[in-house]
Amino acid sequence: MAEPVGTAASGALHDRGTRRPALSPSRAGDFKQCPLLYRFRAVDRLPETPTRAQVRGTVVHSVLERLFGLPIEQRDPERARALLAPAWAELQEQQPELAELFDGPDDPELARWLESATALLESYFEMEDPRRLEPEACELRVETELDSGVLLRGFIDRVDVAPTGEIRLVDYKTGAAPREIGEAKAMFQMKFYALVLWRTRGEIPRQLLLMYLASKQRLAYAPDETELRRFERTLEAIWQAILRAGKTGDFRPNPSRLCDYCDHKPLCPAFGGTPPPYPGWPEPDPGEESVLDRTD
Repeated sequence: MAEPVGTAASGALHDRGTRRPALSPSRAGDFKQCPLLYRFRAVDRLPETPTRAQVRGTVVHSVLERLFGLPIEQRDPERARALLAPAWAELQEQQPELAELFDGPDDPELARWLESATALLESYFEMEDPRRLEPEACELRVETELDSGVLLRGFIDRVDVAPTGEIRLVDYKTGAAPREIGEAKAMFQMKFYALVLWRTRGEIPRQLLLMYLASKQRLAYAPDETELRRFERTLEAIWQAILRAGKTGDFRPNPSRLCDYCDHKPLCPAFGGTPPPYPGWPEPDPGEESVLDRTD
């Protein structure tokens, strides 16, 4: 994926030679869902096999980012379709193992997969006209340190700023997660970004907008200061729980129906598995997200 076009991170944080452990929305969500999943992903860094749906989401996000990098008059469905193949090729260059998802370029499954990505892009154009928008940033990397010392870090799909100054945060959803689970996870993510923007810019976003491309639905939410202060305390509590677990290695499993989709189920003691030996609290940084982390 292309480099973010802007950042809300503090310069002082960038200047540090060693990056401190940080909390991202994906990793915070992992710990809430299952502390052992957090350990497997953030501490052990165990590999996971991405699904075609995850990779498709990453490619669609990349196309939309590229689309907004074009002059306004070129942001049309035809150009979006033309950007799809280059975005997929670039992702394979960055992660060659993704080519193993298909049996070569002539695999009919690959053609159907690209068609499904095209359908998501067409849905996007039915939901809004990018020629009427000029985002302040796409794929914005954000980072801030709370007064408590917790370091937050993540990426925002799109930041819109109205002529009057109101901020809107936009997130594209391409997956088919169950609504009650997917929306709760997505809104947690959006509140995370709203808090970071508030702490870096001193202004609460006017709107958090989730765009579900597969169903052509929009979910808008307006956060307020009381809610974000409460959410900040929630993140601080999550981080303190992570630090306590990190000192001892006591990351306990939390079985749920989501376990059936976990790559690490064979290693989970809740299902008779044995985790690898605990490597200790990682340095310098267990908080970075990959592009696949941010797909849905």
